[in-house]
Amino acid sequence: SLSVLQALEDGLKRADADPSVKAVMICGENGKFSAGADIRGFSSPKKHGTALGPIISLIERSEKPVVAAIEGVALGGGLEVALGCHYRIAHVKARMGLPEVTIGLLPGAEGTQRLPRLIGVPAALDIITTGRHIPATEALKLGLVDEVAEENTVEAAIRLANKV
Repeated sequence: SLSVLQALEDGLKRADADPSVKAVMICGENGKFSAGADIRGFSSPKKHGTALGPIISLIERSEKPVVAAIEGVALGGGLEVALGCHYRIAHVKARMGLPEVTIGLLPGAEGTQRLPRLIGVPAALDIITTGRHIPATEALKLGLVDEVAEENTVEAAIRLANKV
């Protein structure tokens, strides 16, 4: 939603400007990272505000380490947000993917560029073209996530942020 995008942008800008902040951790609420955009909003008139692509670029450009704590799902735009982060930790039960392709939409926030850079073209093509959901253990093997946590993903992400 626009409010989530605006909150992400505001939080990132505040963190970057605050010298006491050494790292940033992005997580979802209630055990879910992000299921991406609500496709019902695609047919509504365009609203002015922040777009996902520039927010992800802001994350990527941050001089402070940004860690994604992925719980539940990181799908579509949610995965694209995680791809913009410098590090990614996923709960062992988390799933990731770009399912919008199954309804004829291409990932629109540069996920088709960031994913191949991270995991290589063959693996990325499989994920991009099939829309399948990748379990955390497979994501770790592919290099999509840096760690898999069996317990508290947020605490694991904070530990990683403190380490880097």
